[in-house]
Amino acid sequence: MTIISTTGAAARTGNRGEPVNPGNPAVENTEAGKGAAGTGTADTLALLERGRTLSAPVLREAVARLAAPMDTVAAYHFGWIDAQGNPTDADSGKAVRPALALLSAEAAGAPAEVGIPGAVAVELVHNFSLLHDDLMDGDEQRRHRDTVWKVHGPAQAILVGDALFALANELLLELGTVEAGRATRRLTTATRKLIDGQAQDISYEHRERVSVEECLEMEGNKTGALLACAISIGAVLGGADDRTADKLEEYGYHLGLAFQAVDDLLGIWGDPESTGKQTWSDLRQRKKSLPVVAALAAGGPAAEELGELLAADAKSNDFENFSEEEFAARAALIEAAGGRAWTAEEARRQHAIAIAALDDIDMPHKVREQLVALADFVVVRKK
Repeated sequence: MTIISTTGAAARTGNRGEPVNPGNPAVENTEAGKGAAGTGTADTLALLERGRTLSAPVLREAVARLAAPMDTVAAYHFGWIDAQGNPTDADSGKAVRPALALLSAEAAGAPAEVGIPGAVAVELVHNFSLLHDDLMDGDEQRRHRDTVWKVHGPAQAILVGDALFALANELLLELGTVEAGRATRRLTTATRKLIDGQAQDISYEHRERVSVEECLEMEGNKTGALLACAISIGAVLGGADDRTADKLEEYGYHLGLAFQAVDDLLGIWGDPESTGKQTWSDLRQRKKSLPVVAALAAGGPAAEELGELLAADAKSNDFENFSEEEFAARAALIEAAGGRAWTAEEARRQHAIAIAALDDIDMPHKVREQLVALADFVVVRKK
């Protein structure tokens, strides 16, 4: 796989190495980026809000089934209460997956409401993964708040994550229909792939080199599989045949790869005020994300210097005490080697593949437009 280098590129950093207005390099100077501030964004935000609004009551009812204190811990994770148990309106996430599940039902010609159980089930699995990932990665912040393991301890993070996964399957199977059984099978398969991806991600942190192909496979499992399930599960509940569901999954899988590529860019160059994470977040965790892997694969002086630094980092006992300038230097080498530009182009490429998959599905024209708008939103976001 060819990696295209940039000449003389350097990370735009402030005095302490923090990103200065990094924007979103996946969409700079593209048609999607130019349209991001227009009516398309407003329509997409309305779709996301619809997904959040329709799924929220069912999600809250599901969480209320949990035994104490798991119900309270889950409520904190979802942003419904603060650490003291007081109601709050904290950020509860982008709600991309619920929005996709409702559109999925409409793509099959069913009312959006048919997709609500699927939307909630996918959201429960997604948050199961977040609870466990935050603990495994040592992340102390999510959505500008302390993570569950930081507030309530590792044991509760594990237990509540497990409980959310069980709830997801329980909600679907309670429907008692053939379609619910088909939907559950797709959800459990996606969950297994998601766990495979997390296992790969962790193992890669301990390797000096990871290929671009390995990284894409990991990200396809970790992110693509569940987005693929989200966009098919509502259609399955609405009676769609397997061919239609499979083509929708193709859209969701490639959308997931585009989503993760943007996430990888934000994990290094994102504005902490937007992402809710530390500066150079992925570099602090030694993640072999796409920009890093692509930069190392590019060859040339910057790639060689980066490889030497990362190899030394892996043996360092003082990595946690690195200065902002040291992380900024590594980010600058990633960019100089072409890792940032390649990842931005990969996000655009996966976005285009996702859109093309919709051409093989017979669905209402309005639904197709909305799926295109959601795909555009994924690659223009800044958090």
